[in-house]
Amino acid sequence: MENKRRARRVKVTLELTVSSLFDQDNDKINIDSPIMVKDISKFGLGFISKSILPMNYYFNAELNLGSDDSTLYCVVKIIRCEALEDDEYSYGCEFVGMAPVLDYIFEDLESRG
Repeated sequence: MENKRRARRVKVTLELTVSSLFDQDNDKINIDSPIMVKDISKFGLGFISKSILPMNYYFNAELNLGSDDSTLYCVVKIIRCEALEDDEYSYGCEFVGMAPVLDYIFEDLESRG
């Protein structure tokens, strides 16, 4: 299968908790969903959760990628979901409105990974 990704994904292990989701119309869903981030690139991230989350909804994320100057505060949009075993789901997300000035964080992450 041909890889069509725009940037290389780097394997990471980060734990996050999503407390609310929102959509384009600013409809909000309150949840308490722990997620395990499994990979990241400069365009998005992949994570696993036991919760069923709606497509095309957004959440705010704080991602600490290993040092004090590499914490990202970003908005993430859920764009893909795949059912896994053990009642888990794999999600694909894209970063929304990520400033290009933050590319150095991903360049550093790729050089380490």
